[in-house]
Amino acid sequence: MRPVEIACDESGSEGENLLGGETDVFAHAGVRMSGPEATACVREIRARIGSPAEEYKAGHLLRAKHRAVLEGLLAPDGPLTGRGHVHLTGKTFFAVRAAVTLLAEDGTEAMARTLHRTGPAAFGAARWVYFLTAFVSVLRLKPRRGVTTSPAEFFTLVDELAGVPGEAGELIGRFRGAAGRVAAYRTRLATDPGLVPVLDPLVPAVIHTVRHWSADGTPVQLVHDEQLALTPERVLQLKATLGPRLAGVRFVDSRTDARVQVADFLAGAARRIASDDLNGRGDPGLTTLLRSFVDAGSVWDAPAGR
Repeated sequence: MRPVEIACDESGSEGENLLGGETDVFAHAGVRMSGPEATACVREIRARIGSPAEEYKAGHLLRAKHRAVLEGLLAPDGPLTGRGHVHLTGKTFFAVRAAVTLLAEDGTEAMARTLHRTGPAAFGAARWVYFLTAFVSVLRLKPRRGVTTSPAEFFTLVDELAGVPGEAGELIGRFRGAAGRVAAYRTRLATDPGLVPVLDPLVPAVIHTVRHWSADGTPVQLVHDEQLALTPERVLQLKATLGPRLAGVRFVDSRTDARVQVADFLAGAARRIASDDLNGRGDPGLTTLLRSFVDAGSVWDAPAGR
């Protein structure tokens, strides 16, 4: 069966830097359009916005004065209906889920959601963020400058939070005894260039993108904006995970492929709309329009109190 080409781009990529970065949402978009269709779409957006910029990015669409253009792009009768897909990752929830998956012997999605919702109130918002930042730090071989936590320090913190009465403290208590799993993970990360870091949302998002577009059995050839995190070793790992669903990955400069520019529009718009919604300042109209494009497997959960 002949593969279908899916053009991809992302927004909010900061690698394993899940907390304290520039963005709190990661979005990965895939678009199924022909070159001429994408060129016509970009040309229409350019004409409606009227900017002299050589390359259009999602930021152009997200300006308040261009709301009608953005609504037209996402509308049910717009150019992306049936042709666009986006996978969203709430970075804080992704960190919580990674902690539960790696540290709890019997960690589940439900456990991660419960901890994500109850942690801030149980431990205090600042202390909760400090705990998650420490977790991210201990799993990174090259932590951010000024943010360094040793495994011993992290598990001392686990013991402290586990002593807090209530459900959240009990859940953190299930992280005790995971020092061996952390050490084994760090060893693999240092020796296996194909290992996908548990803190990087890109590869899981790509997997969801391929599965979406290959649901009918058609293999997918990704045409992806240049992305250093998708190393040759990780592309091989993607192929091993996805099998015949993934025909290959080809990297392009977004400035030379209108399809990738359209994917950039969708990814950037989705990230901003989702981030606003996550932080309690969502736009109901745009959120509704975006919903039809969002992958059901997105790593998403409302924060405490929402």
